[in-house]
Amino acid sequence: MLDASPNDIAPLSPYREVKPVRTAWSLHRDPQLAVRELADGLQHAHLGAVLFFCSTEYPLDELGHALDETFPHVPVSGCTTAGEITPTGYGRGCVVAIGFDRRFFTVAPTLIADLESFDLLRAQCLVDKLLGECRRQSTVSASDHSFALTLLDGLSSSEEQVLATLDAALGNIPSFGGSAGDDNRLAHTYVYHRGHFHSQAAVVVMITTPLPFEVFSTHHLRPCAEKLVVTAADRHQRTVHELNAAPAAGEYARLVGREVARLSEADFAQHPLAVRIGERFYARSIQRIHADGSLTFYCAVENGIVLTAMRPTPILADLEQVLTELESRLGPPTLIIGCDCFLRRLAIEALGEAQSASELLRRWRAIGFNTYGEQHHGMHINQTFTGVAIGHPRPDAADGASHGA
Repeated sequence: MLDASPNDIAPLSPYREVKPVRTAWSLHRDPQLAVRELADGLQHAHLGAVLFFCSTEYPLDELGHALDETFPHVPVSGCTTAGEITPTGYGRGCVVAIGFDRRFFTVAPTLIADLESFDLLRAQCLVDKLLGECRRQSTVSASDHSFALTLLDGLSSSEEQVLATLDAALGNIPSFGGSAGDDNRLAHTYVYHRGHFHSQAAVVVMITTPLPFEVFSTHHLRPCAEKLVVTAADRHQRTVHELNAAPAAGEYARLVGREVARLSEADFAQHPLAVRIGERFYARSIQRIHADGSLTFYCAVENGIVLTAMRPTPILADLEQVLTELESRLGPPTLIIGCDCFLRRLAIEALGEAQSASELLRRWRAIGFNTYGEQHHGMHINQTFTGVAIGHPRPDAADGASHGA
């Protein structure tokens, strides 16, 4: 499906005839037909790169082959999801894509195939390579006009180490991203690079643009008085066996007023825990409960950390306020690439606000996916909406942008 009519979404730029990005999505179950529909919406003479997000309901080998055949001359990057954000709002079981106009964007992707051995030397070489590609092709300073998008296998348990290492190499270049999902099955998640889907891997995409942009992150959670101390944990597996020297699931159930046997993802979404770093609180979302009463988390946990109970505030009001503030600085967005935690979506659906959320996302031109964790400036976080807002071009931008006409 083509992106929605500009007259139906966000306030219009005075330079609406200039279209630096195009978006498309498809509900076709057949990979060939789905990719053909994407191509109908994205292909044009200045297409420079494609970014996509897809459900794991697709036969991924066939989808990857179709993408490689259909877009042979431009880099294509993407990942699997726990839900999609399409031009019409929340989607499920579909594929959504963004096409970048090379006159406005220089896009350089690469794959990290071995997450465990990713060290600072490898990170610095990776960043230098990507910046070099952007410098060769862009007419603006890559160091000053770039951001990095990171997509990681959401079940790799390697996000913290990889992101911290990459952030050190990126220096002042802002970064954000999301952990790939698999439609809430918690079985297999994938990133995509050069025609193939990969597990236990990450994709890093450097994007240089003369357009104004801002990387951001927000959540709607506020701290309560209750604290839980991790007293027994396996940090490598992100599994907590004891909280406050008691079985972890039982202590969490006591906190939220539920029986252990009745705990569900909805409880995890509505009653998150968070760690305090400085003056900020970062959610440590529970992934699953085990028969032995232990809890596995989506983010790093270890012995001795203090987890604070968090309470939700109106989730859509928080997001709209943040997007309104972004608009005041950047002008109406031409695109927001959004990484939205799947637990936020569960909470929104439980509140009966999915349609309102879709309208908000559509109005602000958000495209993206529901994640198993978000990434912001080298940190792995949960239950946030994290992304980049990109503004509209100046009247003469098409003449002086990344590649020229």
